[in-house]
Amino acid sequence: MNETLKDSIISLLKREVVPATGCTEPVAVALATARARELACISYNEIEAINCHLSGNIIKNAMGVGIPGTGMIGLPIAVALGAVIGKSELGLEALSGVDADAVEIGKTLVDKNIIGITLAEDAPDMLYIDVTVEGNGHSGRAVIQASHCSFVLEERDGTAIGEAKKAATSEEQCECPELSMRIVWDFAMSTPLDEINFMLETRRLNKAAAEWALMDPYGHHVGRTLHSERQRKIMGDSTFSRILSYTSAACDARMGGAPVSVMSNSGSGNQGIAATMPVVVYAEENFASEEQTIRALTLSHLTAVYIKQSLGRLSALCGCVVAATGSSAGLCYLMGGDYNQVAATVKNMVANLTGMICDGAKPSCALKLSSGVATAVVSAMVAMDGQSVGALEGIIDDDVDQTIRNLVKIGREGMTQTDRMILGIMTSKK
Repeated sequence: MNETLKDSIISLLKREVVPATGCTEPVAVALATARARELACISYNEIEAINCHLSGNIIKNAMGVGIPGTGMIGLPIAVALGAVIGKSELGLEALSGVDADAVEIGKTLVDKNIIGITLAEDAPDMLYIDVTVEGNGHSGRAVIQASHCSFVLEERDGTAIGEAKKAATSEEQCECPELSMRIVWDFAMSTPLDEINFMLETRRLNKAAAEWALMDPYGHHVGRTLHSERQRKIMGDSTFSRILSYTSAACDARMGGAPVSVMSNSGSGNQGIAATMPVVVYAEENFASEEQTIRALTLSHLTAVYIKQSLGRLSALCGCVVAATGSSAGLCYLMGGDYNQVAATVKNMVANLTGMICDGAKPSCALKLSSGVATAVVSAMVAMDGQSVGALEGIIDDDVDQTIRNLVKIGREGMTQTDRMILGIMTSKK
């Protein structure tokens, strides 16, 4: 692999695999709120109005998720905290400073009914956040589009600040290297370790989140349930059961509002968890070397990034399908698989999980992650036994990259109406 391509992929990973505190959609709205208040040059106690104009997928992914350190769910408290303590320079860790005092002040802002949240029917992208903060005769406006930290417009008192940034859409190619599964594999296997050992930080952060939820109940307690004595009588005490429990526990913590950061992938903490924890648990249980662990994590995360490049940040297709496909590749490598077996694993995953819907970020995502990583283990084991779903079966193609393109086409085009229906059902509940 030439140096230019290698360096480009390293930069891509460092952009897409980053720490995030809380669910990325409400945090991104909090981030935009923080920036809008900064642009207005006012303090939180001078705020008179906060107006959030959001795309449907942002609303969908922020309705039912816990906000770290608050014991509360949903957008209003996230917006309020963004105004009170949010710091735009922290990106997806904008709410990392939440404490009891900030929560009380945030609740006061919510109770004042100064926070407006509306659906952007004409949003130019599935990821679109437009926040205006007003107070003391001034206003600030911040617009995020296509990527959770991508500010495409900033205004102070109605005047744009700095040069206007290109309002790219998720479907447009960003400045990213063109990937394939072969390139992903070659990069993960050949890049010098000292250039990719930063991937070990995914292990530290996401394992810590899992252990947090195994000690204290969060969400639906999926991880704790799968880690309990009752579970052992059914599933046994095995690598497989621990992959399920640790992965779902990290999601329990994140979706349940635990005050922890996780390492995200392509703008999603749950995707980062699903791409990390199966690989980490399997590597530890089977005494993998540090090199093997680094290369497996790199293979897992870069596979997920490769698929998300074309699928887009938000879609009707559950992100755990993508991230678990990444972890299946990492697991196959740790099992001793070569490139052909990894490609077979990916095809097995697409044959199984395609079609799982995303109906928003919420505590029950832990159940979906457990399903996704269970399928990842099975898909890798079947591939290691020499079996791969073939071109005569459904949407699978003999070429693994075409198989991925088929998955992306279903997620981006085939499930568009599904996405609208999901949002309609979610917003029409009494």
